Formats: sequence, structure tokens, C-alpha cells
Amino acid sequence: RGVQVIQIINMSDTQEVRLGEQINAQLVEEEFRLYPDAEITRYVDQIGQRLVPHSTRSNIPYTFQVVQDDQINAFATMGGFVYVTTGLMAAADNEAQLASVLAHEIGHIAARHAVEQMREAAIAQGIMTATGVDESAAVGLGVELALRRPNSRQDEREADQLGLANLTRAGYAPSAMVAFMEKLLDQPSQPSLLSTHPSVGSRISDLNSQMDPATANQGDGLDN
Repeated sequence: RGVQVIQIINMSDTQEVRLGEQINAQLVEEEFRLYPDAEITRYVDQIGQRLVPHSTRSNIPYTFQVVQDDQINAFATMGGFVYVTTGLMAAADNEAQLASVLAHEIGHIAARHAVEQMREAAIAQGIMTATGVDESAAVGLGVELALRRPNSRQDEREADQLGLANLTRAGYAPSAMVAFMEKLLDQPSQPSLLSTHPSVGSRISDLNSQMDPATANQGDGLDN
């Protein structure tokens, strides 16, 4: 078989999902351990799948996985792959807070932020050619971006906006998104999530301006 070359700028949904599957396989095999409790994984997946139909990008399959890690963290890769740590689950007070994190990560996928980050990284590293990027190099980039690259303030704002709308349409109480962010700020040490999701204070202000205080606590998931 010849070398597979991917045109990142014109990547189709099918190509993105396939690339996401390869990135996920490498992450699971080499970078972290998935939590082995099938019931917990199923629970998180049920929340995620409840959100997906209300996303602005519901036409691709989504996979929600739990990473065994005490750090409070969550991230997404292209093609519909979303990850939350056991530490984040333990930190969340209720289902709506956990759902707000999943909705935010779905927002990144809906806006194709990982695809744009990959394009920028490929150009910066000089591996972008006129025909595109070698598939194996793209997978390596995807793994690196998933684990270590912080999101821009603009991307965070967009993922928050999309996530809040998604959370609300799915029937969860929108106030949970702000409540969880405030909880992160109160942690004795900075959670991993904040190192890749910057400027939480301004994000909280933006989210509060988008919510109606009269209905912010209306919806599911606030029961401890």
C-alpha cells in the first residue's frame, strides 16, 4: 500500500472519523489507561449520547471514554472522541456538571478545532506539503495535540457557547456549567483541565451573560 496522504483543509467527515480512530487507538495503547468499570463507562456514554442529537454536529459517531487518572481533566480528539478522567468525575457534584464538561468537549468537535490545530501544527513543523500530510504523521500530531496543546481563548469561548446551548437543549440545567468552572477555581492546586483550558474567570463571565438567571437552574441533573 502506498503512503496515505490527508488534505487537512478539505478533510471529509469520514476521513476525520478514521483519523480519530487511529489517534484514539494510539492514545489508549501508549498514553493512558481506560477505567475498567464497564458500568461507569456506560453511564458516561449515556450522558454523552443524550447530548449528541442536540449538538450542531450530530452526523458523526461519538465515543465517550473514562481515563483512569486522579487529575481533573477532559479533552477531545477529532472524529467524535471525548475523554474524561476519573478525577474529574469524582470532582463533579452532580450529573449536570459532568454533562457540561462533555457538552463543552463536543463543542470543540463540532467546531472542528482539532482539525484547525492540526493544520497550524503541520505548517509550523514543516510537514505540510502541496498534497497534504502523511497519515502517520497526522496521527502523531493528533496524539500530541490531544495531550499537550492548550486551546486558544477564542476556541474555548466557542466551545463554551456551543456546549451551553447543547446542554440546555438536552434538558440539563445550564447553571451546572458555571458551577463546575467555579469549583475548579476553588481547588487547592490547579487542575490539569485549567492548563489546557485557559482564562476560566472570563469564561464564567461570558457564560453568565448568556444565561437567564430565572431559568438557569431549570433542568435535569442537579440532584447530588
